[in-house]
Amino acid sequence: MQLSLEAVSKKVGPQTWLYDMSLAPRSANVTVLLGATQAGKTSLMRIMAGLDVPSSGRVLVDGQDVVGVPVRERNVAMVYQQFINYPSMKVRDNIGSPMKLRGDKNVAQRVQALAEKLHIEMFLDRYPTELSGGQQQRVALARALAKGAPLMLLDEPLVNLDYKLREELREELGALFASGDSTVIYATTEPGEALLLGGYTAVMDAGELLQYGPTAEVFHYPKSLRVARAFSDPPMNLMAATRQAAGAQLADGSVLALNLPATASTALTVGMRASAVRVHGLDGDIALGGRVELAEISGSDTFVHVATSVGNVVAQLTGVHYFDLGAQIQVFVNPVHLYVFDAQGLLLLAPVRAGGH
Repeated sequence: MQLSLEAVSKKVGPQTWLYDMSLAPRSANVTVLLGATQAGKTSLMRIMAGLDVPSSGRVLVDGQDVVGVPVRERNVAMVYQQFINYPSMKVRDNIGSPMKLRGDKNVAQRVQALAEKLHIEMFLDRYPTELSGGQQQRVALARALAKGAPLMLLDEPLVNLDYKLREELREELGALFASGDSTVIYATTEPGEALLLGGYTAVMDAGELLQYGPTAEVFHYPKSLRVARAFSDPPMNLMAATRQAAGAQLADGSVLALNLPATASTALTVGMRASAVRVHGLDGDIALGGRVELAEISGSDTFVHVATSVGNVVAQLTGVHYFDLGAQIQVFVNPVHLYVFDAQGLLLLAPVRAGGH
C-alpha cells in the first residue's frame, strides 16, 4: 500500500496544529515520526488513520483520495500509549482475533510465536485485567501485528514499559517490521528509538515537518538547527561563532580551522554531538577548559557537564567514570566532528562519514 499526504494541514479554531506538509512514507518500511510532545505527531497519525479530517490537502491511498472515508472502512492497525484490549477475552484470544476474522490457519502456533517475541507467552491464559500496564500494552502490540494490516500506526507504543524491556522490544519490533509487508508509522519523542528502528525518519516540531529521509541521513546531516536539536540525545552542544578567513572564531577568541563555504554568513553556530567530546586529547583536537558541574551515569555511559568559556558542554563517555564536582578539566573535540550552521540556522558543514559521504 502506498500512502501519500499532499499539502495536509489541520486547524482547530484559531490554532494551527499542523502546517502544510507533504509526506509519502515508503511502503513496506518503517517511517518514524520524531519530535517532542505537541510536535503534531498524533494529529498527523489521526489524519492518516481516518479518525480526523485535514483542514486542507489530500490523503491518498494507492492514488485514491480517502479523506472522509471512516476508519472502520480502512484496513489500519493502531496502537496508542493508552492500550486497548478486549477485557472479556483471554490474551491468546485477544491476539488471535484478527487472524480468526480472516479465517487464517495455524492461529494457535502464530499466536504463540508472536507472544514469545513480545515476551508475553506466560500470560496467554490470563485476562487483560490480570496484567500490568506494560503487559497489556504488549498484548495490544501483538494484536496489531497479528492483524497484518497494510498500514500500521504506532503512537509511542513502548512509553509505558520499563527501560530494559523497552530496549529489548525495540530490536524485536525492528526485526518484525522488516519481515512484514506493512507500511509502519511509528511516533516517538526519543532520537535513540528512531536510530534503532532505522528506516526513514520525519522530524517534526510545533506542527511543522522539518526534514524527511533515511534515518541515518537525517541524523548525520540535519538540514537545520531545529532538526539537530530534535534529533540529538543528549542535545547537541552549540557554540556561537563568527566567520574568519581561517574558519570560525569562538567567543573565547580561539579559531577553528574549518573549510567553510564561500557563502557562509558572518554569524555562525558551531555544533558538536556529546559522543564526539572526549576528556583525553588526540592529535588535531581542540581543547576547551572548564569546570565540572555534573557527572551522571546512565546505563553504560557517563555524561559529564562542563562549564567552559564558550558555553556549557556535555561529553558522553563510554563506561563508568567519576569526576569531582567543581574540578577543573579539559574536554577535547576534533574539528572534523563539528557541525556549522549559518545565521538562519541552516546547515553549512557536517562531519564527513566513512565512505566519503
